Amino acid sequence: MPHDHAHGHHHVDPDAGDRAVAAAVGVNVALTVAEIVGGLLSGSVALIADAVHNLSDAASLGIAWFARRIGRRPTDATMTFGYKRAELVAALINLTTLIVIGLYLIYEAVQRFFAPVEVIGWLMIWVSVFALIVDAVTAWLTYRLSKESVNIRAAFMHNVADALGSVGVIVTGLLIVSFGWSWADPLATLLIAGYILWMAVGEIRGVIRTLMLGTPPGIEPDEVLAAMETVEGVASVHHLHIWQISERVVSLEAHLVTDAETLPQIARVKGRLRDMLHTRFEITHVTLDAETPELACAHPARIGS
Repeated sequence: MPHDHAHGHHHVDPDAGDRAVAAAVGVNVALTVAEIVGGLLSGSVALIADAVHNLSDAASLGIAWFARRIGRRPTDATMTFGYKRAELVAALINLTTLIVIGLYLIYEAVQRFFAPVEVIGWLMIWVSVFALIVDAVTAWLTYRLSKESVNIRAAFMHNVADALGSVGVIVTGLLIVSFGWSWADPLATLLIAGYILWMAVGEIRGVIRTLMLGTPPGIEPDEVLAAMETVEGVASVHHLHIWQISERVVSLEAHLVTDAETLPQIARVKGRLRDMLHTRFEITHVTLDAETPELACAHPARIGS
């Protein structure tokens, strides 16, 4: 049976953003060292929690940088789809790490409620102000790239959670200095951890869905089938599969039943289908297996299998 392929191309500057991500890694490593020292000297678990999270920031940005470079490698005999999914794997690693960190912070905070520790509020405040400045710089370096890549977006989310953590630690330090409320430290840690978990769990669902070859968000297979069967020359469509190769490349595979009898006629039907799928659904990689009504699959599944 003849097959047909339509390919979408995205031209991206090969070195776009690499230097920005590398710079973000550097400032986050420096911040981690400063916060660990500040946390140990002040006795603040919230500050150490923020430092642990910052270390994960540096690691996540490093993984993101590495994945960006791998993702730009061309296709080869081993990886016929290319290496675009490296960024999705990196995002999964980063978000999973974020969830583990969130759970660890909750454990640490609960421990502190039962065994309070004296905290030096002013030291917390000054170290956290420095941390907030670094978080702002990192956010600035990665914000534009986060709109284009789920991988960089995961690293950017690490950073946003960190900035909120720094704000929380500053407020906590002020409460300890002003009122002596030592319980504010583990409370702030719980709030930071809760936000980290809420954010990471929300984002990781989409990454898992893509890696599991799920239908892309916003595309309804039944709607795609109905649209395909309105195209001139299409009798019916079955065995439909729709998935994402990467964040911006959507693929479709299906069996096409057509009354077209010659190869040029079949090619024209496929061409009309390609144009419709690209225009209406932004599906850029299409593989169609053409069948005649007499030799079509017996009792085929409309979607999948």
